[in-house]
Amino acid sequence: MQFIDLKAQYAALKDEIDANMQEVLNDAAFIGGKYVRELETQLAAFTGRKHCITCANGTDALQLAFMALGVGEGDAVFAPDMTFISSTEPAAMFGAVSVFCDITPDTYDLDPASLERQIKAVLAEGKYTHKAVVAVDILGNPCDYDAVSAVCERYGLALIEDAAQSFGAEYHGKKACSFGRIATTSFFPAKPLGCYGDGGAVFTDDDEINDLIRSLCVHGKGPGGKYDNIRVGMNSRLDNLQAAVLLPKLKALADYETAARQTVAGRYNAAFAGKFTTPFVAEGCLSVWAQYALLAEDTEQRDRVIAHLTEKGIPNMVYYPTPQHALPVFRDEPTYGETFRNANDYCARTFSLPMHPYLTEAEQETVIRAVLEAL
Repeated sequence: MQFIDLKAQYAALKDEIDANMQEVLNDAAFIGGKYVRELETQLAAFTGRKHCITCANGTDALQLAFMALGVGEGDAVFAPDMTFISSTEPAAMFGAVSVFCDITPDTYDLDPASLERQIKAVLAEGKYTHKAVVAVDILGNPCDYDAVSAVCERYGLALIEDAAQSFGAEYHGKKACSFGRIATTSFFPAKPLGCYGDGGAVFTDDDEINDLIRSLCVHGKGPGGKYDNIRVGMNSRLDNLQAAVLLPKLKALADYETAARQTVAGRYNAAFAGKFTTPFVAEGCLSVWAQYALLAEDTEQRDRVIAHLTEKGIPNMVYYPTPQHALPVFRDEPTYGETFRNANDYCARTFSLPMHPYLTEAEQETVIRAVLEAL
């Protein structure tokens, strides 16, 4: 059994993937190429965005977003306390500070009330310029964008949607990657839409941001091309082979994989209701279930279940064991008295089970039985 079964997915899509990759090899067009152009067009159409710019990975996508917004020394960037470090790392790289906010107790996404408290604290102190908000669709579950966007508009902050885990999710009829001035995603192999290596993308409706990011991706190129360098940029491109892999995977995600994830999550929810805290998806939203995370009663119960699953050979993970404010690299960041109660509680009790569109009912019953045995 696999935590995320990429072999099963490849078996289902082998003919299309193999044909596309062979064409790239035959043409020897590895950087750029027709599949990259076609993928960007399809991704923009899928999300409803005007522009999609592919890049080397999801972390680069966020760095490009920060660069496009001019984040730098003396700025404050607000982010949820429970996320992966790629959501918060770029702030430090560009000399800004990360101001962490608590998460909601149900969706585990950025808490709009905590966000507003932290913004007010930064403004009251007067030391930093409030610059941007990174809203992370954690575990594939979209943020409350009506509330978060309203806070950003009220205080004049740019909103970045970090949809690294949520490609294919929906919030009130709109797809993930369609929110904020800039949105980003990751094509790391384990993501809902993943390639066979690293990859990422940036989305925007702003023509100037689109042009700027396309320049930044290729060493700050100007109108004259890659040797006409008009700014400091980076080298971040999705290669043609990865685009060739992603195109049939995008079709599968839209045609049946997202629906299959709902079925798997539904079985888990039914089996664990009343025994653990099961995931909550707000009305009008669709999670893409990048991970299926349960909350145990406490850390002791969580660790006991994990040990039993590991003994039985059933894959399991903890996303994430440590909130951002407690990581050694961020211990000097200002907290403004925020207790991070929900983030601390989540990290102490969470564990995740195998989740992917190709998980069979028999495999899932094995997982469920093993979890319940540990109680």
